[in-house]
Amino acid sequence: MAGLEHYNMTTNRYKYFRWTPRTAKVTFMFVGVVPTLFGILAYSTEGKWNLRAKRRGDVLTEY
Repeated sequence: MAGLEHYNMTTNRYKYFRWTPRTAKVTFMFVGVVPTLFGILAYSTEGKWNLRAKRRGDVLTEY
């Protein structure tokens, strides 16, 4: 019975949402900073690792 009220709040979260400085920071982090960091990491390691058909003892880096 106690979980029913929590479920109701979860399904109607958009009705109770407010933009506060904390929610703005969290949103900015997940929308802007995290994808940017993943993009930089992916771009910087592009083509450096070849994991295809490697055996034990083989070198993973291409250069």
